[in-house]
Amino acid sequence: MTEPGERRRGTTSTRTRERPVRGAREAARRAADALSELIRHRLEGVSAVCRSKDEGWIVNVDVLEVARIPDTTSLLATYEVELDPSGDLVQYRRIARYRRGAQDQ
Repeated sequence: MTEPGERRRGTTSTRTRERPVRGAREAARRAADALSELIRHRLEGVSAVCRSKDEGWIVNVDVLEVARIPDTTSLLATYEVELDPSGDLVQYRRIARYRRGAQDQ
């Protein structure tokens, strides 16, 4: 039995997956859910969402890879997640790794 607010894995209905993703918010949520099941790191947020050439979605998801003290020295990573038009995971890859306290160059 699941706790309140906890999502059961593998319970997405076929009907839900057959309909296309209805916007950037839904694409971001599906990409984050799919990635978190594969890499088991804590999600920090979504930093980009855009349409792909085949009408799917490309989503950049930021995750905490190594927690350190102080927090500004923790290692984070950005993963690029590609979804097909129905929101199913096609592929993912880590595109950046950085310290939390590092500034963009």
